Amino acid sequence: MSTDDPERRPEPVAGQTVQHGTGVNSNRAFPTNNYPHNLDPFVLFERFYIDPDKGFPMHPHKGFEIVSYMIDGGMEHEDSLGVSHTAYENEAMRITTGGGIEHSEFPADGDACNGLQLWVNLPREKKEIDADYEDADQTDLPTEEQDGATVTTVVGDGSPLSLHTDMQYLDVRVTDSWTWTVPDGWAGFLYGVAGEGTVDGDDFAEGNVFPTTNGDEFAVETDDALRLVAVAGEPHDEPIRQQGPFVF
Repeated sequence: MSTDDPERRPEPVAGQTVQHGTGVNSNRAFPTNNYPHNLDPFVLFERFYIDPDKGFPMHPHKGFEIVSYMIDGGMEHEDSLGVSHTAYENEAMRITTGGGIEHSEFPADGDACNGLQLWVNLPREKKEIDADYEDADQTDLPTEEQDGATVTTVVGDGSPLSLHTDMQYLDVRVTDSWTWTVPDGWAGFLYGVAGEGTVDGDDFAEGNVFPTTNGDEFAVETDDALRLVAVAGEPHDEPIRQQGPFVF
């Protein structure tokens, strides 16, 4: 299924299990066999599950930005900038890899952890900028009670995390109904974290992704509870060339 055709209505698709690092299992939203595309400006998105004896030893990255957001447990981050930080549930980290950085990621406190990781392409003129790092704890991220949903802004208005791409990243806990609004010309996706419901009438549950490349408004509803993240950004309109840990 592709949403590249502007005449085709977006529909949810299932994520795909991938394994990497020292045996880390992830549910990848895209690119996958079900959705074999990037979503300019987004390179990839997945939910990772790291057992206590697994993780990602020191490895290089360049050419993009990383947003990691923890769902359960803690993840230890160390990098070649000298940063050492542990992010716990509902806390986030942003890494600008730029011209190059090395980092490692392992579960903290001897326990398993899981979270979400988003790769955001850097525009071509910024591919070689200096690497940078920023983090935010739960109290740093603004949370708003809306009719039918509680919305936490991970990236966007009020969040201390900033990227070199105009974008918004929301953690949304829907208890009744909520409308996802994507600006005209932006691309984005919904990803199911827990629970179940519908998006524009189609079934939507944990591990599902709902991609769009055209902007619009989409109705999210649940009879019980549905937690999802809603991510949207302005495309760079440049090719995304990923080779393992590098994006050219």
